[in-house]
Amino acid sequence: MKITVIGAGNVGATCANVIAEKELANQVVLIDIKEGLSEGKSLDMWQTAPINLYDSRIVGYTNDYSHTAGSDVVVITSGLPRKPGMSRDDLIATNAGIVKSVTENVIKYSPDAKIIVVSNPLDVMTYVAYLTAKVDSRKVFGMAGILDTARYRAFLAEALNVSPKDIQAMLLGGHGDTMVPLPRYTTVSGIPVTELIDADKLEAIIERTKKGGGELVNLMGTSAWYAPGAAAAQMVEAIVRDQKRIFPCCALLNGEYGLHNIYLGVPVKLGKDGIEEIIELKLNEDEMKLVKDSAAAVKEVMDVYDNMVKSAAV
Repeated sequence: MKITVIGAGNVGATCANVIAEKELANQVVLIDIKEGLSEGKSLDMWQTAPINLYDSRIVGYTNDYSHTAGSDVVVITSGLPRKPGMSRDDLIATNAGIVKSVTENVIKYSPDAKIIVVSNPLDVMTYVAYLTAKVDSRKVFGMAGILDTARYRAFLAEALNVSPKDIQAMLLGGHGDTMVPLPRYTTVSGIPVTELIDADKLEAIIERTKKGGGELVNLMGTSAWYAPGAAAAQMVEAIVRDQKRIFPCCALLNGEYGLHNIYLGVPVKLGKDGIEEIIELKLNEDEMKLVKDSAAAVKEVMDVYDNMVKSAAV
């Protein structure tokens, strides 16, 4: 079993470290464009193996994808953060170019790999990877919902003074301010969360969840990495161990929820073949409106990319 993580920044390195410590693969390959970064981080992580007692071998290479050949799962974290003065369109153009190039190399050496996209803006970058890979959409999907529900559950655990282990939650929509946490599908050991917390406090937690990434950027001056890295690793675990876990993931919709040709966060069954089933929840009118609004915001960004491709082709 071989797992590759593309991008040795904070998220990629954290993801690779969790994968190794869980012993999800014989070999974990870390790739980055910056000379020596992946080699150094992988060596540092490998030296924790005698301390943390795991056997997964972590190796790093600079921009040499030949070492990724035959990977079962590939996690793509490559991309630049949005910088001051950079428009949304600039960010999309820059990161789409990176994700496209990375995906081409992934498919060249590991045509059967399941591809998990973590790069931002996530929904459209997953779409870029899918268009580039030219494989079944069940093998190309994005990590967002696991991270967003983790934040939601962590905030609830804190507010209720209970273990986060006992909180289950579901969340739909795009990865951003339009995401749709679903209180009706949120429970604490099977008890509806609405029975345990006041409506105004719950709404405040939902709003904090929507802006969870921004809160961390404001605190640290950079994006989060521990939770995103761990979330991506959890998806890898579900695949390599064929766990059939039900997770919210960014998946291609073709009719589900009345939506077509759009990558959006929805509950899926994740196993050895990637997305084995997209689960359609019975949403009420208000919930469906929120999901449709979120989908419209995501589609707007996807259209920006589509128009860039068309312009480049002229």
